[in-house]
Amino acid sequence: PASLRGLSPDHTLVLINGKRRHSSALVHLNGTTGRGSSNVDLNAIPMSAIKRIEVLRDGAAALYGSDAIAGVINVVLKDNSEGGSASFQLGQTHKGDGEQWRASASTGFSVGEDGALTLSGELQHKNRTNRAGPDTRQQYPLLENGDPDPREETFDRQSFHIGQAEYENASLFANFDMTLGDGRIYAFGGMSDRKSESGAFYRRAIQSNTLTEIYPDGFLPILAPDVKDYSMYAGYEWYLGEWTLDFSGGYGVSEFQYNVENSLNASLGPDVTPTSFDAGTLTNEESNITFDAQRFVPFVNNSDLSIAFGVSYRDNTYQIEAGEEASYINGGYEDRPAGSQGYTGFRPDAEVNQSRDNVGVYFETENQLTTDFMWGAAVRYEDYSDFGDNTSWKVSGRYDITDRIAVRGAVNTGFRAPSAQQLYFSNISTLAVDVDGETVLQRSGTFNSLSPVTDALNIPDLEPEESDSISAGIVWNGYDGLAITLDYFRINIDDRIILSNQVFPGDSPAVADALSTVSAENARFFINAVDTKTEGLDIVASKTFSLNDFGELKAQLAYGFNNTEIESVNLPPLFDGLESVLFDYDEKIRMTDSTPDHSGSLGFTHSLGNWKTDVRFNYFGTYIIGDYDTGETAEEANDTYGPNWVTDISVKYAFSDDLSLIVG
Repeated sequence: PASLRGLSPDHTLVLINGKRRHSSALVHLNGTTGRGSSNVDLNAIPMSAIKRIEVLRDGAAALYGSDAIAGVINVVLKDNSEGGSASFQLGQTHKGDGEQWRASASTGFSVGEDGALTLSGELQHKNRTNRAGPDTRQQYPLLENGDPDPREETFDRQSFHIGQAEYENASLFANFDMTLGDGRIYAFGGMSDRKSESGAFYRRAIQSNTLTEIYPDGFLPILAPDVKDYSMYAGYEWYLGEWTLDFSGGYGVSEFQYNVENSLNASLGPDVTPTSFDAGTLTNEESNITFDAQRFVPFVNNSDLSIAFGVSYRDNTYQIEAGEEASYINGGYEDRPAGSQGYTGFRPDAEVNQSRDNVGVYFETENQLTTDFMWGAAVRYEDYSDFGDNTSWKVSGRYDITDRIAVRGAVNTGFRAPSAQQLYFSNISTLAVDVDGETVLQRSGTFNSLSPVTDALNIPDLEPEESDSISAGIVWNGYDGLAITLDYFRINIDDRIILSNQVFPGDSPAVADALSTVSAENARFFINAVDTKTEGLDIVASKTFSLNDFGELKAQLAYGFNNTEIESVNLPPLFDGLESVLFDYDEKIRMTDSTPDHSGSLGFTHSLGNWKTDVRFNYFGTYIIGDYDTGETAEEANDTYGPNWVTDISVKYAFSDDLSLIVG
């Protein structure tokens, strides 16, 4: 998932042609950066459809509302009325796996006198990569005399899949625009269908969740979700006197169907259990209606004041559909574990069909007061049906000290409403968890605010995250095309929502009682937990050099520093002092150190005749992954990674204006 400034993926709002994009139905549950978040599925947008990508970092929440604490990514679609492009790409990794191909095309059509319809599509296939080491554990039961089974010597110990999944992706997008009456009508949207296959934990023949009648050597469950995404947006922009008016509406849906293959439900026994399962489906639907108005009015010092205001309505529906009965039922065979191995199906009592809506109103003004000074301000009010309202604001300014040097800055507040996924997602799946210093596989339950488990443990309802931030920067347009920007920022976020760590029956009688009615061996929840401060520095320098007879060289240097600190932990007072368990050392590391503080890139593009060469060096500093006991340093646990350099080199030759070949 895409993220900005080292914050969570759901702190970044994604727009398409300036309109809000719906988020994925998927919730990131495992021990990675962004755990507990949902994000926009950028893979649903074919790269062939993208004209450019814009990033707005400061004061975005006061304009666009929830989810824009870290900023906004705006994907602008191609809008050509003629011509197009097609490309085909082949490749694999240096290790010799991950073979992939991608075919994409985009073409434009003229509509009416000045309209355009641009169609873009993409097909992609990629084989999996595997970086797993050998599984040295005992795989088979001992013989009656206590000796190891001879099959231990011949077992293929490369039994795990650790790496990128195998996947296929097909996507299609359209962008339409034409004059109609006193304005223009526009529409855009698309669809995508993606299937992937990735390995879960290997089930050994010695384990009770394996049926050796079906898998005599154990088995690797394959998670094979089918991800579908559909979206459509349409609007009309027209002029009324001095006003520019825009009315638009859109609908988007993300559907994530869990399929499990090469698996079984051991509790059904070898004669009954299927080996593939439909484990259920997550669906996130979002509808948006917006009205915007903008005009200029005379202002002091013979300047013009730009004023804009608007109102928006958004409806969000989140659904969980139960899987087939065999994916979750307990068949009672020899007291074996119930449910499909790899991912247990959603039970009927986990089904959800919940909706919420909100109304937002904003006002923005901007003014070039003098030739040297520009200022702007905005305020936005939003009212949600499920938790209340919020008001965000921003003030920004820029002053040109000379023709070459300018300073800029902004102060703003923001907020992020709990996503529908965080409010309503619930499931039970097999995870690796730490129990008394030992990593074991357990059935871990994620319980939402509607669950009787959450109610029994008095887990409070989710509240919105609130933020305030400042930024300041210097822009220097130097001599001979040299440009340098330097920006500092600080973002404080209160009541950040996290997915808690697991609590176990042995931690408290209250936990034991709450879990006694479900099949989970531990429980976790979404809670407002911590206040954080994120500080950073962004530096970008670029210059173009003329090499006369040797062509042209463009160079760009970029450096970013991001550091997140936990200011306070504000867990609700629960039971038997388990607050520290819900947000433990691993979770702190994941929030603060799982992304590098330092990153940068140095890129060169050289052009000479029909040749073009790109060289880019990307730097990633040190980062830490948790999953070690409190008191043990990251270095001792060998969980500190980096720094690393990643090098990209490509050479392009243009046979004509229409055909080129790139090797990289």
